[in-house]
Amino acid sequence: MTLVQNFPFAAIMMCLAGGVTCVVLRPRAARAFAVLLNAVIAGMMTAVLLFTIRTGESYVYLMGHFPAPWGNEIRIGPLEALMALMFSLVTTVILAGGMQNICEDVEPDKTKLYSAVICLMTASLLALTFTNDLFTAYVFVEINTLTSCALVMLRYRSGMALSASIRYLIMSLLGSGLFLIGVVILYNITGHLLMEPIGAAVRNLAATGEYAFPLTITLGLFAVGLALKSALWPFSSWLPDAHASATTASSGILSGLVLKGYIILLIKIIYRMIGPEVVAAEGVLNVLFGLGTGAIIAGSLYALREKDSKRMLAYSSIAQIGYIFAGIGLGTETGMICACIQILAHAVTKPMLFCAAGNMASEAGGHRFDQLRGMGRRRPLLGIAFAAGALSMIGIPLFAGFATKYFLCKAAIGAAGWKGIVALAAVVVSTVLNALYYLPAIQILFDREPDTKTGQAAGRGSVLAAAAIAVFLVLQFGLGFFFSRIAEIIRTGLNTLA
Repeated sequence: MTLVQNFPFAAIMMCLAGGVTCVVLRPRAARAFAVLLNAVIAGMMTAVLLFTIRTGESYVYLMGHFPAPWGNEIRIGPLEALMALMFSLVTTVILAGGMQNICEDVEPDKTKLYSAVICLMTASLLALTFTNDLFTAYVFVEINTLTSCALVMLRYRSGMALSASIRYLIMSLLGSGLFLIGVVILYNITGHLLMEPIGAAVRNLAATGEYAFPLTITLGLFAVGLALKSALWPFSSWLPDAHASATTASSGILSGLVLKGYIILLIKIIYRMIGPEVVAAEGVLNVLFGLGTGAIIAGSLYALREKDSKRMLAYSSIAQIGYIFAGIGLGTETGMICACIQILAHAVTKPMLFCAAGNMASEAGGHRFDQLRGMGRRRPLLGIAFAAGALSMIGIPLFAGFATKYFLCKAAIGAAGWKGIVALAAVVVSTVLNALYYLPAIQILFDREPDTKTGQAAGRGSVLAAAAIAVFLVLQFGLGFFFSRIAEIIRTGLNTLA
């Protein structure tokens, strides 16, 4: 193997070791270490992505070079490398952009614990992206769950954060339990935990009709369990409180990244383990499509009535998650490309929105829009970033969000039957609803501020926030301009995944 091919496994181990290292460092050093570690991993994942694009193939990394059933393995292709790069890069940027809020919202003696949790969370996201073993996936699903709840709970003296994290934990553990039951059933009927042998066994069972009912139950458990953990409507009641009560960096990470790790695992299950044809034959895709289109509308309707910026963004995330599941539910290659594009678009847009709103709220003294009036004028870069993110969520061309709606419309036109009509209607209605709550928010930010408002001087945190916003804007327009090229990488990745 070349050196680059060792990077995925090395990155996971570095993050696990980094979590331990942060605990023994001083708080300030731990924060810097977490940012630097994620930046280094982003560079490593860039090298892996370029390697897989050049070869056009995937490869398997055997841990310890022990074959199944004694060993474990990870699998790396263009799609996995692209998603891993997104996870590490966005984590780096949102940590830098939300540094001032982390210092304000987390107790000083607990900031090193916060940094440790971030490292462990990155390890879990990378492992979910690369793993080729179903039980290993479950282990890191649980690590992701615990670290996500900790990100909410560590907010300084916030009773709401504690309550929200407990609700988050209960709902997420319910999803984990359903997923684990599915793993047990599938292991009993196939005798394997590695994805490739499971896929071969499942195709044989589907051809012979043997264990048809247990296989259907297993698919349902996987779909519902991961949908619940991904906050797919109507399993999303915990999400607004969790995101609204967390610190700015936590909200951006939870909304933009954590929820996507479970969806990437679901995509791997569909393509690599079960097979798209088997999943479609069982009717699971129809359920996911129905819930996804429902989420697109319901999330936007909830966001429309919100006066708090963080809660509005949280409800908007429910709608954006719906786009991903609607694309998956269409059951076509273009629909799956739409889902993957939306994972990337939402990952670079929603953390930018949380970062901009959170830093403006720190100066304005609150997250309600009446408190944020005029902040876009006082902090033009933050106001421009919020406006760019809002226009992206609406689906204006040249922004990242436009790529999602373009591919969903393209997939809907190519879909047969009622799904295409419903998907097109959902895109039109949601675009109108998005405009109805995002455009007034932009107007409020750029209104003339009250004469009585006093602000804080821009400090080191503001400089980091400005740098983070600049990177997010580059990512935003980069995805908006070059989405066709990125879609080709995703298509290659899906083909090698299968």
